[in-house]
Amino acid sequence: MSLDKPLSDSEFDELDNFLMSKAVGDDGMTMDALHGYLTAIAIGPEFIPLSEWLPNVWGLEGAQPKFSSEKQSERIINLIARFMNEILIIFEVAPKEFEPLFCIQELEGKEIIDGETWAWGFWEGMQLRADAWEQLNQSPLAPLLHPIYLLGANEISGEETELVNDPVKCHKLAIEVEAAIPHLHQYWLSKRTSEVTTFRRDGPKQGRNEICNCGSGKKYKDCCGTGPTIH
Repeated sequence: MSLDKPLSDSEFDELDNFLMSKAVGDDGMTMDALHGYLTAIAIGPEFIPLSEWLPNVWGLEGAQPKFSSEKQSERIINLIARFMNEILIIFEVAPKEFEPLFCIQELEGKEIIDGETWAWGFWEGMQLRADAWEQLNQSPLAPLLHPIYLLGANEISGEETELVNDPVKCHKLAIEVEAAIPHLHQYWLSKRTSEVTTFRRDGPKQGRNEICNCGSGKKYKDCCGTGPTIH
């Protein structure tokens, strides 16, 4: 199946159920955390291969999911790869349509955005290239990272906890996070080097019957070899 095809509702639920199942450890990412994580990677300073970022999806301490079979492994990894490509394609063709996958709660009859898990995922994605992200932190756009830091960082100061100690404050920060994403995307878009322009083949051409380099676990002819794909 082409990686360009967005997840259907049933496929989204399938991936959600797997991530929430006992097959994945307690430290594994939920769908909202995964969406934030993949967003940071998608819009960040440089291309990061699936083989590098995928392990953190299962947990940050080297945890491994308990797949029932090789077929299930290929299926779940393919769904995650397509979830990533869905984000990449949105930023490529319709960035104004991007929306963070925030959770919604009800408080006193009003809908409140809970963006902490999404922001945590985004923050973890930033840590894959923390030194590069520091460049932005030294720029005039640094304040845009502050709400992401407050909601998503593993450790904040005692004084800063007062800024996230009730749902209404977190709701307002989540709105700031969503407003910041287009600006972060534009900042790195003008700076990051395209994988296409820098790619150098150091080895032989990918064989059509070999396992695809994208990490899907499928043969190249049944994966990226089926047609052009955004990575």
